[in-house]
Parts: sequence; C-alpha cells; structure tokens
Amino acid sequence: MLFGKTSLRGLPYDNVKEKIVGFIKKEVGDKKAVIGLSGGIDSSLTAYFSVSSLGKEKVLGLIMPESSSTPYEDIRDALTLASWLGINYRLMYIDGILRSYVSNFDVIDKKALGNLKARIRMSILYYFANINDAIVIGTGDKSEIYLGYFTKYGDGGVDILPIGDVYKTEVRELAVHFNIPETITGKKSSPRLWPGQTAEDELGIAYEVADIILHELIDVKVSEEEIMRKYGESASRVISLMRSSEHKRRMPPIAFLD
Repeated sequence: MLFGKTSLRGLPYDNVKEKIVGFIKKEVGDKKAVIGLSGGIDSSLTAYFSVSSLGKEKVLGLIMPESSSTPYEDIRDALTLASWLGINYRLMYIDGILRSYVSNFDVIDKKALGNLKARIRMSILYYFANINDAIVIGTGDKSEIYLGYFTKYGDGGVDILPIGDVYKTEVRELAVHFNIPETITGKKSSPRLWPGQTAEDELGIAYEVADIILHELIDVKVSEEEIMRKYGESASRVISLMRSSEHKRRMPPIAFLD
C-alpha cells in the first residue's frame, strides 16, 4: 500500500469518505445522479460514495457492455454492485449503436473504435441525465487523469469527478476498507475497449510505481530532475504520459480577438 494501512496521505479513510460524500451532495444538490457501472473498481467506489451521499433512490446506474470486449464477469460484478447498493439500474448493450457507426466506415482502427465505444457510453449517460434531471457522475481517478488514461469526450465527458483526487492504489485501499465486493477489488484495471486490454500493459508501468512518482511530482512538488534521478525510466514514462495528455485536461484553445 502506498500511504499505509489506516490512512490515505495522512487522512483516515472515514475522513476521505466524509469529504467526498460532502462534495457530491454539494455539487448534485436537488438533482439526481447517473453513473456508468463497468464492474470495475473506480465506478464501484464512486457509486458507493454517491449512494452514501444522495441515497439509493437518487442514483441510477447504467451498465453498458459491448459483446466483443466486455467479459461476462464485468456484467456480473456491475449487477452485483447495483444490487448491493440497492440502486435502480439499466442494462443496455451498445452493440447495435456501434454497428450503425461501423457500417459507415471504410477503415476500422482498434484504438479509434475503442474510443468510439467510450463516447457512445458518454452520450447514453447524458441522455438519461437529461430525461431524469440528473448530472453525470464521473468515475476517473487521479492516476488516470494525470496519465491521460481516459477518452477525451468519452469517460472524460462528465459533470463531476468525486474521486479525481484519489490515486488508483488509494482507490483500491478505500474499496477494500468500505467492503466493495472482493470480485471487484481484486480485478485488474481495464477500460475493456478491446479484448484482452489491461490498463497497466497499455500504460507501460504499474500503478504502484506510477502513483509514487505522481504523488511526489504533484503533491510534494519534487522537481522533474530529482524525480528522474530517483526513478529513472519509470519517471521518464510518467512524465512523458503527463505531457502528451495535457490537452485532455484543459479546455480547447480559443483564438481570442483582441
């Protein structure tokens, strides 16, 4: 564990929950919440905090698998979580929508198709948010945000990010502490945009290593030069990912007319 067994960067787990639950309550207000449930650890913990904040009646979970890339266990785990939390949910395969896009394409690219799946899911989330006077709860964590491991206007297209200041390794600690089902907490992280995809393989670095480097760079403010001296190739990989994904963390540039 990155920051110890009983604290998260010096904060007790229950204090972290209290802060995130308060944030959700403030941002959602009198509205309802819609959240995509993937069967993964980030969406599960975020859904848990959302229910703790708003109550189960105000949270709708959308489970949106795609047959070629979503394994059965992810659907099972998402359904288990929805039942455990007692929330309403919709199970909607996106296969038909995806086929309608692909039938118009001359070239099929694996990565572009994966990003399209994420953007289809975002559109569905906002459809249900619109008809339910709800906001879309994002499930991205701090590691994913700073490493750029999300789809621009896909899973990055949300209204709020409750766990956006929580590193991936911390998400796992919190999920275990708050008794998220073990089938979820023990699972390898993956956006499941194509068969066999795992986050760490694609990133080229383990979260346990990346999070230590990110923490020192972002929170402790250690210089890049010192980080490079301490962690070598691992530091180079993290810094490269942060720089190349900067465009994802800012609004599109505007041509201002002075």
